[in-house]
Amino acid sequence: MSKRDYYEVLGVAKGADDKDIKKAYKRLAMKFHPDRTQGDKTMEEKFKEVQEAYEVLSDEQKRAAYDRYGHAGVDPNRGAGGFGGGAGGADFGDIFGDVFGDIFGGGGRRGQSRAQRGSDLRYNLELSLEEAVRGKSVDIKVPTMVSCDSCDGSGAKKGTSAKSCPTCHGAGQVTMRQGFFAVQQTCPTCNGRGKIIPEPCTKCHGEGRIEKTKTLSVKIPAGVDTGDRIRLTGEGEAGMHGAPAGDLYVQVHVKEHPIFVRDGNNLYCDVPLSFTTAALGGEIDVPTLDGRVKLKIPAETQTDKMFRLRGKGVQSVRGGGVGDLVCKVVIETPVNLSEKQKELLRQLDDSMAGDGEAKHRPKSKGFFDGVKKFFDDLTS
Repeated sequence: MSKRDYYEVLGVAKGADDKDIKKAYKRLAMKFHPDRTQGDKTMEEKFKEVQEAYEVLSDEQKRAAYDRYGHAGVDPNRGAGGFGGGAGGADFGDIFGDVFGDIFGGGGRRGQSRAQRGSDLRYNLELSLEEAVRGKSVDIKVPTMVSCDSCDGSGAKKGTSAKSCPTCHGAGQVTMRQGFFAVQQTCPTCNGRGKIIPEPCTKCHGEGRIEKTKTLSVKIPAGVDTGDRIRLTGEGEAGMHGAPAGDLYVQVHVKEHPIFVRDGNNLYCDVPLSFTTAALGGEIDVPTLDGRVKLKIPAETQTDKMFRLRGKGVQSVRGGGVGDLVCKVVIETPVNLSEKQKELLRQLDDSMAGDGEAKHRPKSKGFFDGVKKFFDDLTS
């Protein structure tokens, strides 16, 4: 069975830094540790897989080799063949050949060359907050290179086939002598494929792939957030001459919401509050993603007071509990007052002043007392 991609095992992006890799490893190691899984063989294998991935990605040199050559670059059972390695991966001989190939004008790997895997693709997908929280299936159109249906990706005209290269005899490499050195280079006739196509397919012109816009259905799991990535294996560009296709990465971006701001599993919103309700108390309607709910406002509530509604936030795609909705009340000053309303406010203000400012406006009195002391200290 082929090994899984190490970045996929740890659940991190290829460009993740050491801190993110270590954090992901600790979380998964704790989850799959044999002491916690009580002899579950499946969990034990996952634990070993996580350990193996972390051992490679936490080591700068091993990670560089893995990024360049995949599992073959870090597999100790490969790469001992020197100049005699086969087609089983990027061994020491492959690397050695790359270096000397560059010096003498080559650059290809020694041994029979394998067809190159197709490129990975990225698709940027915008979602509303509601769509990201609840999840959905979306159809996307992706312009890409797909396997030619006329030649089934071989590049050869229908009814014909590729033949062994007469220059390298199928090896994909030729030997050039530079003094005492014998250096292998990519075959100039077949460009390292080991085969030539005498009669190219008329539709793809021998490449084995053509341009096409694919329509794909993508299932977006509930709880995704900006920066999350969904991998569709084999939906990237098709490789040339029948080589495997790359992967498609759907990059999620959640659009700004007119009411809510998301931070992790929690939602935040500002709720306007009349100054009479703030002073006397009462109930107001506040929005949630599931509809309106009643929020009880105690008397003498001040502006910027936070109210937490448990379980009204978001459940992350990574699991865990549902977050909360945090409402910040913002007391709204009335506008467009009539003369009668203004007079009533003046009467209210006069009545509060008569009782003593500290009784009704403790913050205001404390602030101005502090200001007076500040200026007194400056002049003394």
